[in-house]
Amino acid sequence: MNRTVKVENVAIETINYNGSVYPKLQTEGFAAKFAFPFAKALGLCDDEKFGYDVGCHRYEWCLPTANPIDPVLDPRWDAYRLPRDKADFIFSSHCLEHLPDWVAALDYWATVLIHGGILFLYLPHPDQKYWRPWNNRKHLHSISPEIITQYFTDRWDRWNKFFVTTGWDLNHSFYAIAERI
Repeated sequence: MNRTVKVENVAIETINYNGSVYPKLQTEGFAAKFAFPFAKALGLCDDEKFGYDVGCHRYEWCLPTANPIDPVLDPRWDAYRLPRDKADFIFSSHCLEHLPDWVAALDYWATVLIHGGILFLYLPHPDQKYWRPWNNRKHLHSISPEIITQYFTDRWDRWNKFFVTTGWDLNHSFYAIAERI
């Protein structure tokens, strides 16, 4: 059941999935657009920086100034094979949950980033029912902020400062940002 909720003269389209109401914008794809302002604020879009947008799926969905990495766009490159070794940043939005081995991908990305390089992840929050693997068969994993935090904590030899949001935004997603040692 779709419905529209009015908030101060603004119509917000919603969807209902298994008894939960979500903003319809979650069904439209291109989740990265919600993370772009934060990535830009961290300097990931500076012209002198070299980096990748892993899993962007379309050229127009790629973080500005990043190099798009997606087997849909170029089958030579994917999350486990990047064209060049050292990068200033890796940006990835709603990708890890699709990978067979997301831990191997993050471990590999740590070897690609320069000292002080930034890993920027935007991930679907597991509280959104449709994004759970048993409801959305494109998702192989349901990764929580706690799990990503534990990954960074356990990989202390690779990652320095890290920040993981615990809640979710309007797109029912969360952020995980880490600096490469």
